[in-house]
Amino acid sequence: MTARIIDGKAIAQELRDSVARGVEELVEAGGPRPGLATVLVGEDPASHTYVRMKRKASAEVGIESFHHELPADASQEEVEGLVKKLNDDPKVHGILVQLPLPAGLDEEAVLRAISIDKDVDGFHPVNIGRLAQKGREPQFVPCTPAGCMILLEKAGAQIEGANAVVVGRSNIVGMPAALLLVKANATTTICHSRTQDLPGVCREADILIAAIGRPEMIKGDWIKPGAYVIDVGVNRVEDPDSKKGYKLVGDVAFDEAKEVAEAITPVPGGVGPMTIAGLLNNTLTAAKRSVD
Repeated sequence: MTARIIDGKAIAQELRDSVARGVEELVEAGGPRPGLATVLVGEDPASHTYVRMKRKASAEVGIESFHHELPADASQEEVEGLVKKLNDDPKVHGILVQLPLPAGLDEEAVLRAISIDKDVDGFHPVNIGRLAQKGREPQFVPCTPAGCMILLEKAGAQIEGANAVVVGRSNIVGMPAALLLVKANATTTICHSRTQDLPGVCREADILIAAIGRPEMIKGDWIKPGAYVIDVGVNRVEDPDSKKGYKLVGDVAFDEAKEVAEAITPVPGGVGPMTIAGLLNNTLTAAKRSVD
């Protein structure tokens, strides 16, 4: 059996198209044009690339972009002061502070400074707390985990009652993904570096989300036949045959896993496109709520 490939690019494009229509409908009805503010602290090349991609994607769907950069030696007060200024700006409906922040800054305090109504990344402690509580709903859900759930639903996975395994427990992906699976009535196991018999735990998974950050760690014989596999990992490995000298691979050994799984996301082209599409959707939602 060869797995169906879950096309994240196509599914993300559907969501982007929906957001673009929603933006124009909101503006035509006399509402505000959604505005997304990005805050970039320091000179990390990857962070600059991600922010550039997010600003470009915003423009493509009609969302106004407000970009702010601070030096790596910016103080805690300067970063939080900028966030609070953006909280008070009616043209800004979503605030994205690009992580990670430079060493010495209190990341949680910065995230806590973002208005919960503008927390389009979904990382505010109150939003995460609501996600963890039965019967409570966060204002926004972190974009990458939310994208994982959309991909599972689009692929036809039966989430309710399924055995789900999340490999990785980061605040950005692993933990919120596990909480979303619990909310969807899956029986969920969170694995990490101290999990005993990790391959055995993975083999019990009807749904496997890999977000451990180790290239091709999860092998084909770790996959339960017929499982749905969502590979969040993006890792650079040397490839002398490539012009760049490297290639991108996930946390799952794709060529092995695709012979066992029912459906699987590729890397690249799987989860990645969903993250930015989710951010755009959350920004539109925030703009709509601002006039309710």
